Amino acid sequence: MRLKTRATEILGIEYPIVQAPMAGGITTPQLVSAVSNAGALGSLGAAYLSPEKIEQSVTEIRKLTDKPFAVNLFIPTNFEESPEKVRRANESMRPYRNELGIETPGQPSFYAPPFEEQLKAVMAARVPVFSFTFGALRAELTGRLRENGTKVVGTATTVREGLKLEEAGVDLVVGQGVEAGGHRGTFLGGFGDAMVGTMALTPQLADALSIPVIASGGIADGRGLVAALALGAEAVQVGTAFLTCEESGAHPAYKEAVLGASEDDTVITRAFSGRPARGIKNRFLLEMSEHEEDLPPYPIHNAWTKDIRDAAREQGRPEFLSLWAGQAARLAHPVPAAELVEGIMSQTRTILRDEEKH
Repeated sequence: MRLKTRATEILGIEYPIVQAPMAGGITTPQLVSAVSNAGALGSLGAAYLSPEKIEQSVTEIRKLTDKPFAVNLFIPTNFEESPEKVRRANESMRPYRNELGIETPGQPSFYAPPFEEQLKAVMAARVPVFSFTFGALRAELTGRLRENGTKVVGTATTVREGLKLEEAGVDLVVGQGVEAGGHRGTFLGGFGDAMVGTMALTPQLADALSIPVIASGGIADGRGLVAALALGAEAVQVGTAFLTCEESGAHPAYKEAVLGASEDDTVITRAFSGRPARGIKNRFLLEMSEHEEDLPPYPIHNAWTKDIRDAAREQGRPEFLSLWAGQAARLAHPVPAAELVEGIMSQTRTILRDEEKH
């Protein structure tokens, strides 16, 4: 089994490992650069960053590494505004705001940062790799990025989505299995129809596409990497295991929750953002999930819960935090990012050596 693949060649990395681009302050320049310096691909989750902040973060990453890294954005999604749904959601959240000592905020100035401006910042920075989720980037934009010297990576939760991304001209596709933590990348069809596991999705994507597949979801160590490669993937994307690394910007209470989680402690919910995402069960998630059908869609609900999440971070109240994590949370450890990368590769080599002996 080869550890040098088309994915490592295209991305310019030594190891077939991609650190998942977790948005919301987790993927600090320190984490991204540490992963890249260790031979894998560090990724900046920039979906919630302003264009100016993207530029600053990329500049800081480049001060810390001369290796390839990625910047990730969310493709804008269509949504309908319903003042009545917003009113009902805020009424349901009133007790939490009272408990946190905050008032219901006024109408948000925007629901999500301007994607076109964010993408301009990415293009101006000439980043080595651009990845995206929640949709398919227009072929024209994909072409401009590639002409700029940037490799482009899309996210698929079904083979149909993978084919759409390949048609749009991406260099690689991340196959996101249902085990993955954080938001589901589904963009064709209903979310309920795209709950495909990593083991089932990976070989089907590999068979259907002519470009490399990066397996994502439930992978946290060398065993997962070897399994993914055997299924036809040419790299893996690891999220939750990097979330608890020393360089991660996750709140200490968030890291503690992940380190104490077991394989059955996560669930897919719309409670925090209005879009299905996998996270650790806590009070807010469980109670607000009872109102899921009445919640506004993403990114509207995500904007209206921001004040609660911000206050929870300031006050160290994990019961109100969006604790995004995957089903392999039990495999996470509080180690430096470089040690995690080396540990995955060491275990991988050991498994492959043992295979050769038999």
